[in-house]
Amino acid sequence: MEDQRKFDSNNSNERSSDDSTQHEQAAARQNGEAGGNSHYYYAYGPYQSVKSEEPSATKMDAKDVEVTPPTPVKPLPFSSTTRTSYGQLDGQGNGGGQSGPSSNWQYKQPEKKRSSFRSMFVSFLAGALVVSTLMFTADYYNLFTSNNMPAATSNAGAAQTVANTNQPAPFPNGTTSVADVVKTAGPAVVKIETFSKSGGANSSNSWWYNDPYFRQFFGDSSGGNDEGSSSQGGQLQPLGIGTGFIFEKDGYILTNNHVIEGADQVQVYVDGFEKPFDAKVLGKSDELDLAVLKIEGEADLPTVQLGDSEQIAVGEQVVAIGNPSGFDHTVTTGVLSAKGREIEASDNGRAKKYTNLLQTDASINPGNSGGPLLNMKGEVIGMNVAVSKDAQGIGFAIPSNTITKVVEDLKANREIPKEPVPFIGATLASMTDQIATQLGTDVKEGALVTNVVFGSPAYEAELRAYDIITAIDGESVKTNQELIEAVSKKKVGDSVKLTVHRNGKSAEVSVKIGDRNKFEEQINQQQTQR
Repeated sequence: MEDQRKFDSNNSNERSSDDSTQHEQAAARQNGEAGGNSHYYYAYGPYQSVKSEEPSATKMDAKDVEVTPPTPVKPLPFSSTTRTSYGQLDGQGNGGGQSGPSSNWQYKQPEKKRSSFRSMFVSFLAGALVVSTLMFTADYYNLFTSNNMPAATSNAGAAQTVANTNQPAPFPNGTTSVADVVKTAGPAVVKIETFSKSGGANSSNSWWYNDPYFRQFFGDSSGGNDEGSSSQGGQLQPLGIGTGFIFEKDGYILTNNHVIEGADQVQVYVDGFEKPFDAKVLGKSDELDLAVLKIEGEADLPTVQLGDSEQIAVGEQVVAIGNPSGFDHTVTTGVLSAKGREIEASDNGRAKKYTNLLQTDASINPGNSGGPLLNMKGEVIGMNVAVSKDAQGIGFAIPSNTITKVVEDLKANREIPKEPVPFIGATLASMTDQIATQLGTDVKEGALVTNVVFGSPAYEAELRAYDIITAIDGESVKTNQELIEAVSKKKVGDSVKLTVHRNGKSAEVSVKIGDRNKFEEQINQQQTQR
């Protein structure tokens, strides 16, 4: 019996153990359902899955991982692991089977859904569709433009018309491109070749021939023919190449005087003609650096019209056509940089002064001299005459209005009267503190007379060196340039009163304005008579 009781007791214990195991499994399934079928849990150790949890996985010594758990932001989802721990704290021997869900940890966490690529792509397409719709609507109704803007629909026809024409926008003054200017004026631009007799006086005594600046700009080619240079006297050899333009259909050509200066023969090449024309020099002006040639053609020749140089504004586009370095009909373009420029060239002591020139940044090179500077209507507004040898993009042209005034006199070979130039005949310098100290005077502003030309108006008025001029006709002058400008505004023959300081005293001196050109002619005649 005792053995039987022991057997029953063992069986009872085994059944109790089996029941306990089954009870725990059932509780686990029930808790799994109560937990919302959560597959993952929050832990402070490595990521683990409950279903793959081994009994040994929950046993971890504190020495293996030392973690200070942070305060939970939200309740932890209920699982078998948290349930076991809860049962141990309960102390009722129920293993937490029924008590767990009724605690504060009872929580049904919704299942998290992973965002798929498909949903992200659909969201992107939806956003793009919305943005495109808004942009189209704003553009269609001009929501972000001023009210005076025409609607898109009203411009649709006009925009289509502009797109279909495929034509560049016209310039403000009529032409559509530089090509049109060249097409209009290009045929009238000619190449001029000059020849001189070797050993002749013209080739050696020309005032510009020995000037390396003008020879370089003119495109000198005389030094390249050794055979010609060694030939006997009287044989023609190339002197240079320049440019000109036909301004009348009968064959009248305008060019620079220095292009044909010293030439014994002039030949003109016209576009469309195989052979050159022999040209005759009708008239020329050394002072203005202008010349008119005449060629005889079998038919009417192409021409270019002289424009009004006063009408073109600084900054407007211009076109230059010429024969630089022998390259026929080279076209360059730029803008009108300035007006009223003055430059001076030297020929072994002889000064060649140009006044009232146009400045342009259109490329002008040796051989362009005498060629036209054109506006965008194809009209000549200047004749290219010089280029700065010390810089790039600085070229000069004689204004067309200057040419128009004298062109008839040149055609008729009449002497062109020189315009009177007011002057008094004294060399001047500006007063400074240093000069005033050296002269021992308190006058520190004005124009100091350093030299007086014999026979000049200043000489006749008895002006002397070291006189200080402080006013002209009651208007004060502080520098020599102010006095020069004041004199230049007077007319030849006018009398002016100069306030002069001399030896600590002030006095007024009357001076009659003279003509510098006539005065120089008189000096030259006197020197010739001697």
